[in-house]
Amino acid sequence: MRAEQVTDPVTFHGEGPVWSSAWGGLRWVDMLAGDVMSLGADGTVGRRHVGGVAAAVRPRRGGGAVIGVERGFALEDADGTLTHLPELWADQGVRMNEGGCDPDGRFYCGSMAYDKRPGAGALYRLDPDGSTSVALSGVTISNGLDWSPAGDVAYYNDTATQQVDVFDFDGASGLTGCRAFVSIPGEDGAPDGLTVDEEGGVWVALNQGGEVRRYTPSGVLDEVVEVPVQGVTACALGGPGLDELFITTSREGLAPDEDPPAGSLFRAVVGVRGRPVREFAG
Repeated sequence: MRAEQVTDPVTFHGEGPVWSSAWGGLRWVDMLAGDVMSLGADGTVGRRHVGGVAAAVRPRRGGGAVIGVERGFALEDADGTLTHLPELWADQGVRMNEGGCDPDGRFYCGSMAYDKRPGAGALYRLDPDGSTSVALSGVTISNGLDWSPAGDVAYYNDTATQQVDVFDFDGASGLTGCRAFVSIPGEDGAPDGLTVDEEGGVWVALNQGGEVRRYTPSGVLDEVVEVPVQGVTACALGGPGLDELFITTSREGLAPDEDPPAGSLFRAVVGVRGRPVREFAG
């Protein structure tokens, strides 16, 4: 299967696509530009600046969005008003990177050092009441995160480990019982963003691998979507039937004339549906 190009190369470091009918479609981020992107029904691309970094975005149940920004979280109200919450750390060498919402409506976003030094990152949780906590510590590049359809397990990438991990999950205990789900050979690319479909299949973007792979709940590779860009960063199922895989890409580290489609949004109709996005309850 091969993905088709949807937009021009509109982002430097495209990441974190998410489809929500509440938004009328797809949003994603131009992470290092600090912008939230949107795709109109007519194919037009919108852009809103939210801070130095826009790491991840999810809808709020009451309207608006929750956003992972450079060193913490921001809340967008239904009317577009943006409020930055207190920063979670002072080290300017560390930034947020990727996240998602759990079945109870809590928003998680993980961090990494700009220089990718080992163990400098953590996975933070924002509860609906505005309180924050650390869900995981000592990670290097906190990346893709999503839950199974039943919500009893969560899949997570610390990219530097070259594997996707799986955790047991419940609302009281959080993420427990970490074990490897699949390992990715280094020559195939690095595990980046991920999403889970309604059958429990796990779609994993392979950065510097030029593809997205689907693994069954038992960890068997059963589908590959080829992308004509090496810097594949993240994926999400959306569209009216939730059966279109939207794929973000990056120009980070490229010369201006290198890999021209990089930074574009891509799409593939994959024959399996996603789930409606889990929303932030705050």
